[in-house]
Amino acid sequence: MARVWIYQANRILSEGEVNYINTKLVDFLADWNAHGAALTATAEVRYQLFVILTVDESKTPPSGCSIDKSVYIMKAIEEALNIQLFDRFQLAYRTVEGDLRVADRASFEALIKQGLISADTIVFNNLVADTAALATQWEVPFNRSWHQQVFG
Repeated sequence: MARVWIYQANRILSEGEVNYINTKLVDFLADWNAHGAALTATAEVRYQLFVILTVDESKTPPSGCSIDKSVYIMKAIEEALNIQLFDRFQLAYRTVEGDLRVADRASFEALIKQGLISADTIVFNNLVADTAALATQWEVPFNRSWHQQVFG
């Protein structure tokens, strides 16, 4: 099992932006280490919206400094692409048709009141901490998410 960090953009990324991020992350992962020991890590852009970093903690656990380095590269990507990756109240969900959408907190609340986000609407729990949770608890119905507790 690996530790996971999910960074969600505030908008759907273009193909060119995804390619840019992938290139930056390949370079970053090649040198990412904790106290001189290489981290066994992966990075991907999923759904043109989420940047997902994973580190196999059983091989080399990340250190505070290595985590800081990952934050630094994500902030550099933010600046280069004029996007937000650290705003936890940009909420992602799937429409009934399956399209991905992003809404800020106020808009998300309005969508709930309008019935456009219901108990069955798929939302993204970007707080998952490991690959097991990513596989089972990341894309979940609204009524089984932390969103229900905050907005329900």
